Amino acid sequence: MKYPKLRELKEALTALIKGPYTSDFPRKNHHPAKRFRGKPEYSNEGCIACTACAMVCPARAIEFRDVVNKDSSTRKMILHLDECHYCGQCSALCTTREDSPPGIRHTTEFDLAGFDRESMISSTDEKELALCEICGDVITAKAHLAWISRKLGSLAFSNPTLFASSLKSMGFADDVLQTAKDSILRSDRIKILCSKCRRKTTIERF
Repeated sequence: MKYPKLRELKEALTALIKGPYTSDFPRKNHHPAKRFRGKPEYSNEGCIACTACAMVCPARAIEFRDVVNKDSSTRKMILHLDECHYCGQCSALCTTREDSPPGIRHTTEFDLAGFDRESMISSTDEKELALCEICGDVITAKAHLAWISRKLGSLAFSNPTLFASSLKSMGFADDVLQTAKDSILRSDRIKILCSKCRRKTTIERF
């Protein structure tokens, strides 16, 4: 068609008089919508290092690094912003999404271009890990166990792993734990154990 349609001509004249529909960024500050999914950020207070966000990330932009040694065992959550699709799965399915603050949330920050990929990350502080007392495998972060205990309340004491980890987090000495083990039937199960070792312990005794 040689000549533009009338509606296209109308839009051109409107834009010429009123200006473009787009914002005048970067000459003027742009204010995104309230629910805009911008830069995801971790919260050290809210994140329990449960790795749920890494499991649901379709771009696999989130990783967790476990460092296990004799002195201390820690986990760090790392989100690579240069690989993030900003789909919102991490914040929507975060375990602590209803807490204040949540473990991870989207901000309205959108101008994230840069030249150094190493600086384009959002990470947490190192979280202490809970290890199996038999095989030494990683169970989860201690903050995760503490969060579960808070949610369950008194019901948490029906689980030996939560029971033992709660006593240790409250500062009870090993001799107090040993006293509790000596006075309880099946005291060999009053330990912080992974699922495989707990199942093995139960089956072997019966």
